[in-house]
Amino acid sequence: MHAPMPSVVISRFVIHQSSSQWNHNRFADDVRLGLTAKPKSLPPKYFYDALGSQLFEAICLLPEYYLTRAETEIFERHAAEIVAQMPGSASIVELGSGSSIKTRLLIEAILARQTELYYQPIDISETILEQSASKLLGDYQNLHITAHISDYTNGLSSIARRDGERVLVLFLGSNIGNYTPDEARQLLGQIRGALRGGDGLLLGADLKKSSAIIEPAYNDALGVTAAFNLNLLLRINRELDADFDPARFEHRAIYQEKEGRVEIHLVSRATQSVRINKIGLQIEFDEGEIIHTENSYKYDLAQLYALAEERGFRPQRTWFDSEKRFSCNFWLAI
Repeated sequence: MHAPMPSVVISRFVIHQSSSQWNHNRFADDVRLGLTAKPKSLPPKYFYDALGSQLFEAICLLPEYYLTRAETEIFERHAAEIVAQMPGSASIVELGSGSSIKTRLLIEAILARQTELYYQPIDISETILEQSASKLLGDYQNLHITAHISDYTNGLSSIARRDGERVLVLFLGSNIGNYTPDEARQLLGQIRGALRGGDGLLLGADLKKSSAIIEPAYNDALGVTAAFNLNLLLRINRELDADFDPARFEHRAIYQEKEGRVEIHLVSRATQSVRINKIGLQIEFDEGEIIHTENSYKYDLAQLYALAEERGFRPQRTWFDSEKRFSCNFWLAI
């Protein structure tokens, strides 16, 4: 049960939900498709059920997971400069908003220059959207939130804008790294298609560096990232009546330097059979067989600039954390 929002907060909060049955069917279809493929795979967007979202928030606090700290440092030092790239009145759209902890630094910077702000977070977790909205609306009296329970592509079609306002899209946390290069180009094209000339995109992107820094961020000593990965199997158990035993799988994360990506898998510890009752499917695993669950691509600046220009953006400014591990990039829609 969620704690009810105060009425004064509810008046500034709207949440739009796509069909839950459609989402359930899509999950079932994607599980069937992924687990009958060779090699087996599951889409990373399904990490973020209620438990998965909380586990990811815990990951962001881990000492090994430098990405969140680095991006937060950039916002703490440069939020005013970032929002100044869009003069005049602006609204914010955030893709994969999560808890919006970092976003509040940009919200404060915009509210310092305009009397009210419209914020449109897009996330597939209803729980995390409601929790983050309640906190933000309690802290900022001139903030209005229209949330969308959706994946990025469907959410982009729902962007609203008020007359005279520009839109700033936030795509933070190096979420762009979860997409293959071709998928990233396609998604950035969709973002550009939802914008007008003069709108902006703030893209957080992790930078290429030593595997000694990167790999521990995806395989922490406490095992929180492993639990986050294994929760995918528990979600299939909960929602599709399956009998995965998480103890019979292990988490693996390896940085492939040549490809510039971390590859994340669940590895079967033994030969085993798993039944997924709601879709009438039985899956066989060999010992050592993998389920690919995520990639995390790392970028250099030349790659980022090329992506921007190819998809109809002009790179304007890039900010780095003090150790230059992470980049925040402001691109202008042209």
